[in-house]
Amino acid sequence: MHHALTSAAAGFGTGLSLIVAIGAQNAFVLRQGVRRDAVLAVVGICALSDAVLIALGVGGVGAVVVAWPGAVRAVGIVGGLFLLCYGALAARRALGPGAAGLSTAGEAAGSRRRAVLTCLAMTWLNPHVYLDTVFLLGSLAAHRGVLRWPFGLGAALASLCWFAALGFGARLLGRLLARPAAWRVLDALVAVTMLALGAALVVGS
Repeated sequence: MHHALTSAAAGFGTGLSLIVAIGAQNAFVLRQGVRRDAVLAVVGICALSDAVLIALGVGGVGAVVVAWPGAVRAVGIVGGLFLLCYGALAARRALGPGAAGLSTAGEAAGSRRRAVLTCLAMTWLNPHVYLDTVFLLGSLAAHRGVLRWPFGLGAALASLCWFAALGFGARLLGRLLARPAAWRVLDALVAVTMLALGAALVVGS
């Protein structure tokens, strides 16, 4: 039980580090929250989509590992290199002079249907979503063996918490996240986490 909770906590931290990066999806959720427009639907779509993709990653990569144990090393090296690049980009954003806050400017979705369709497009047509959830989280989970599902559950919970906070707390978060300094801190935390995980994967593979 203790090991399962530890693995779930690791999944939560990793998932959160991946999700908080500035992106079109986060900006859209924040805008919807500020305008109080279809917030529940948008948050639900984002969180449920991540949960499905994470489950596919954890289950799919886990199945490959069972069929071909040598995949652990290959996936670990590739995943570790990806994490190192991801962390380097986050560090560059945190240290760079051009950091910008998350803008909530733009047109409102206009209707629940339009908001839902826009959210689905931003989620399922974004290639980075598949890299983060299916491949990256799946490869990290595979290294935990039987504890890969608690890890995946923790990552899915992180997604739910983040999007719920972003959507329903937008009135407060909007002002904070509009400040470049706030995103510098977030990017710095993401960089440290990703670089540490990436190095551990490459060295341990």
